[in-house]
Amino acid sequence: MEHDAREAWWQGPRRAWLALASPEVEAVAVAAMVPALTAVGDHGRPVGAGLLYGDERGQEPDTAGAGGEGASGDPAANGETLAFLRWLAAAHPDAAGYWHPQAVANRALGGDAAVDFGSAFASGPLLCSSGWDGEACRERGAAPHQLPAIRMFGEAIGEVAVGPTRGAIIGGGGVDAFCEQIVAGVDEVGDVLVVCGSTLVVWAVAEGWPACPGLWTVPYHLPGRAMVGGPSNAGGLFLDWVDRTIAPSERVVAGDNGGMDPAAVPVWWPYLRGERAPLFDATLRGALAGLDLTQGPAQLRRAAYEASAFAARHLIDRSAAVTGRYPRRLVATGGGTRVRGWMQALADVVGVPVHPLAVAEGAALGAAFLARMAAGAETAAEDASRWGVTGRPVEPHPDWVKPAAERYQRYLVGPTV
Repeated sequence: MEHDAREAWWQGPRRAWLALASPEVEAVAVAAMVPALTAVGDHGRPVGAGLLYGDERGQEPDTAGAGGEGASGDPAANGETLAFLRWLAAAHPDAAGYWHPQAVANRALGGDAAVDFGSAFASGPLLCSSGWDGEACRERGAAPHQLPAIRMFGEAIGEVAVGPTRGAIIGGGGVDAFCEQIVAGVDEVGDVLVVCGSTLVVWAVAEGWPACPGLWTVPYHLPGRAMVGGPSNAGGLFLDWVDRTIAPSERVVAGDNGGMDPAAVPVWWPYLRGERAPLFDATLRGALAGLDLTQGPAQLRRAAYEASAFAARHLIDRSAAVTGRYPRRLVATGGGTRVRGWMQALADVVGVPVHPLAVAEGAALGAAFLARMAAGAETAAEDASRWGVTGRPVEPHPDWVKPAAERYQRYLVGPTV
């Protein structure tokens, strides 16, 4: 699970900026996934692979295998960035630094090699109260100064020095999921945001700083509140594999279940590369049960959409035990909101309406708001909620809610029973 970091993290942002080439742009900020890390040379250009979460090189020696990745549910227990640092320092001992994608992109545009606090927080035990943990770095063959500087949300870190349109302010940027959160308008306790991207991510708003086994608790932009939930591998990466494997069925892609019997759909466990929250077991693998000769691509595709929805509901059910409230609706963001069948299955499985955000690219929209903060056009991240405009809701289909709920119970039992 890697990127060509030089192409994607360095050249990509520069090409995007040059293609924009507008003197009206006053500020820019970058959102990127975490955990992710690469080795860089003296000028900040990557010299190694961009390692991404889920890569086996992200397993620390004492956490490899089942339950090894943050099994406690606390992101501070996540050792992926530590393991990435160990591997990169061994593979590139002469590297000038080991940077997150946000830092590479910021430097490529002309700003400081910096990451926001949220990106640093997602690095787990590599971060301590005073910054990067020197002992944790040295144990993995690196030094704290080789890691990016840490900045606050919406802080300016330099000016663009690329192309004819220079001088725009560069904001520190953020984690893609955090950027999606701030512009979703999901602010009340018990509200749930479902990020339907390559990774499926579920976040529920909670009071204080609650802890729940199998879930992450992460900072939120509103005082006195946090987000409880976590990422699942049952997102777009899984569904893209399904698309490549099953013959296309246009009616189901469009969201029309095509007269299928709601009770005649198999159950799919989407663990093609293990599962993250709430199971945190990299050894899990996918399974499909309940097949018969009457079923075809339409039923298999619906089963895949339901599998993603099952993973989401599993996280929602656990978070509801912490927040004390089951959601009255789901707010959905990400490119997957354009897939009607996925949104319908999510509504049917969870049993509440799904409200897709009007702008699917929530990470980019949130990054734009952070850029406005860096330029002084905004003063607080909580004001981003006014950008949380949703489109037409997707209602649960009465004929599908009960059969989907029965399949969800089978999903929870697991494929081996």
